[in-house]
Amino acid sequence: MEFDVLVVGAGPSGLAAAIRLRQLSLEAGVDLQVCVVEKGSEVGAHILSGAVFEPTALNELIPDWRDRDAPLRTAVSGDKIYFLTGQKSSIRAPGMFVPPAMHNSGNYIVSMGNVCRWLARQAEELGVMLFPGFAASEFLRGEDGAITGVATGDMGLSRSGEQKGNFVPGYHLKAKYTLLAEGCRGHLGKQLIREFDLDAEAQDPQHYGIGLKEVWEVAPERHQPGLVVHGAGWPLAGDATGGSFLYHAEDNQVYLGLIVDLSYSNPHRSPFQDFQLLKHHPLFAETLKGGRRLSYGARALVKGGLQSLPKMSAPGALLLGDDAGTLNAAKIKGNHVAMKSGMVAAEVVFEQLSGEAAAGADLTAYRERFLASWAGDELHRARNFAPAMHKWGTWLGSAFAFIDQKLLRGRAPFTLRDSLPDHATFRPASSSPPIDYPKPDGELSFDRLSSVFLSNTNHEEDQPCHLQLTDADIPIRDNLPKFDEPAQRYCPAGVYEVVRENGEAEPRFQINAQNCVHCKTCDIKDPAQNITWVVPEGGGGPNYPNM
Repeated sequence: MEFDVLVVGAGPSGLAAAIRLRQLSLEAGVDLQVCVVEKGSEVGAHILSGAVFEPTALNELIPDWRDRDAPLRTAVSGDKIYFLTGQKSSIRAPGMFVPPAMHNSGNYIVSMGNVCRWLARQAEELGVMLFPGFAASEFLRGEDGAITGVATGDMGLSRSGEQKGNFVPGYHLKAKYTLLAEGCRGHLGKQLIREFDLDAEAQDPQHYGIGLKEVWEVAPERHQPGLVVHGAGWPLAGDATGGSFLYHAEDNQVYLGLIVDLSYSNPHRSPFQDFQLLKHHPLFAETLKGGRRLSYGARALVKGGLQSLPKMSAPGALLLGDDAGTLNAAKIKGNHVAMKSGMVAAEVVFEQLSGEAAAGADLTAYRERFLASWAGDELHRARNFAPAMHKWGTWLGSAFAFIDQKLLRGRAPFTLRDSLPDHATFRPASSSPPIDYPKPDGELSFDRLSSVFLSNTNHEEDQPCHLQLTDADIPIRDNLPKFDEPAQRYCPAGVYEVVRENGEAEPRFQINAQNCVHCKTCDIKDPAQNITWVVPEGGGGPNYPNM
């Protein structure tokens, strides 16, 4: 199947690009064929975000979104920021000390899954072709090595790679330009960066966090529509940084989450159990008490910012949104910047296709124009926020952020560096203090498997494992004695286990791939960089209803 432009991923950046391309083509009277391929079972199935949504890019893309019944219904009514000083104590930050980037007046509390479903409808009305349930598994290339599209994965292969009775071969989707909008640590985006050496000029390696989120229905008397609560500190004291959030959405629902920077050094740490522990803090427990947990999910997010931004184009292909790393860490937001990257990419690609230049060129103007936009200015102003937290921790990092963001407005005459990749930060388990996590109580805190159940995760069990080990011996031979095999703990879905069954002399490393929620943390944090996440069969993974 051939198209003018192929977009991989129906998230905010990919859908914004597709919409903008069709807008431009209709304005010019040109029938530009645009296709979006999405690995989730439906648009929005794999979308997980906080989310406090800033409508800057949406105002540009669809100015009449209010008249089109966009699912932005809960305007932010108030902001509160707390430093959690212990498991029962906290200090509220005075408003005068809160950097402007963290004020949310004019923003909305949303389910980004539902926002993307709405964007998909706008795209289809403009003539965009949407193919959910198809996972882009590999690149197609021209004779000169340029990207000419993607192949979707075969369906109906057994674990050993043999064709089953329901086998369906993948499709070749060809395009003059391929826009990669897979989100953080995208399967193809990672390959493109490596093969074309796109990060060669980046000042620092990319950095990441893992975000864990639950949606709760709470008692009406405990619900304050539009209230945004952010927290920093406990339970991430010592080796870890990050932050927590509690957003009061519509219909007596709250969105609760914890972001743990993947630069943490104690291999005994479990971000999932940190999240469960967080909910017992009075700041959160008072809201959740008597409530009902509706859904759970987890997702890695990019935090490197401007210093880690790669070259965003290669011959025939462009990197959009979190596939490139455009999140604004100081704002704790990425959706609006991701959408802007998609819009800029669409404009550059349309100009190229409208001229006499051949398809498949390296559109270097895309990165230049993105950085020259308001989105690039945001990333420049926010560039010191994340490295300061990594270097100096929550307290000193926050003090620096106040000076950098509030007083200097992001215009400091220097740029902080963060040159150690996240997978290289672990200390040996023998020199790291064990962390004693309490058992879940079944009311506020829960185990991983019951949580994964709420994510509606499903994979065909008899299919090739999408979590590939370069060396199958490393987990037990190297990671277990050095780091007590941290995959057992950094995975938020119980995918990795070290087991010793009756009669087995040695432990073995077990991968429960059917549990995978596609967070990509293993691909990022494994100290040996031995785990590679590849796309499973299309439609597999979580099926988030409203995350």
